[in-house]
Amino acid sequence: MEGGMAATIRDVARLAGVSASTVSRALSLPGMVNGATRARVAAAVEQLGYEPNRAARGLITGRTGTIGLVVPDLANPFFASVTKGVQERARRHDVAVFVADTDEDPAAEAGLVRALAKQVDGVVLCSPRASDEELTAIAQDTTVVLVNRAAAGIPGVTYDNEGGMRQAVAHLVALGHHRIAWVGGPSTSWSTKHRGLGLRNAVEELHAKLAPVGNFAPTYEGGMAAADQVIATGATAVVAYNDLVAIGLLARLHARGLSVPGDLSVVGVDDIAMSSMARPALTTVRLPKQEAGRIAVELLLAMLDDPERPAGTHGELQGELIVRDSTGPAPHNQKGAPA
Repeated sequence: MEGGMAATIRDVARLAGVSASTVSRALSLPGMVNGATRARVAAAVEQLGYEPNRAARGLITGRTGTIGLVVPDLANPFFASVTKGVQERARRHDVAVFVADTDEDPAAEAGLVRALAKQVDGVVLCSPRASDEELTAIAQDTTVVLVNRAAAGIPGVTYDNEGGMRQAVAHLVALGHHRIAWVGGPSTSWSTKHRGLGLRNAVEELHAKLAPVGNFAPTYEGGMAAADQVIATGATAVVAYNDLVAIGLLARLHARGLSVPGDLSVVGVDDIAMSSMARPALTTVRLPKQEAGRIAVELLLAMLDDPERPAGTHGELQGELIVRDSTGPAPHNQKGAPA
């Protein structure tokens, strides 16, 4: 442009031989403009170097410059951290993120993804509750990357849940605990299955006993609800599905007059920020949450850039046991100790 001034939408309209409103529609609602007109507008945008905003690029590339992120519960700090990782990496690539929360409702998940798929280039699906069959069907509608879930043929980022549980059990057994309770999360959760499996294998390998308590909501209230059943098992230690459940356990155990870790040691999973603020501070398996979000965006954008490339799955991210004040030596009068 003369004098180095940036091109305007009117400049684009003049060069393309259309009205400014048509240019606007071509950029924001390309489906409402015929192909020949879209092509003229795209050519004018390129020739004039019209401000390379997301809409203009979308007209040229056929992409919206947006991705979707679906999580079960944004109130859970685990998913908030993954979301921060997704947004940070998307921002680096100048990609916008639409976030949807299923409120832990598996039935709502597929519908939300399909609704998002009409508006975005692809979707990051975090800890989905849907079955493998449902995920396969969803992946036919849009480009999908999973976080904290594995499903055949769909790329994703997972955690070594079984390795994390092995670290937790080894820590407790070293402290003299021989009967360990397990408070599982939602029965449809992939993480519940794999954390439970890792826990069972580790307990067996280390010659301890496992006391499964059942499946509970992955929330503070879920931990409160599980606590009395944990006490009834006679276990001297408990591993909770996540930190929110573990913090709920701490509150109810305190209300029952039990000392943590004097009477019962408690271990969580995730290492959310409030875990170090709990009283006592929570021993937990730290998972790299933001890193998972960043990797998921890179996987998704790579697939969008080259649809013919094989769908790659990132290797498992490792957890790290963070020992704090909620675990200690087993009481001497513990039940269930090996003879």
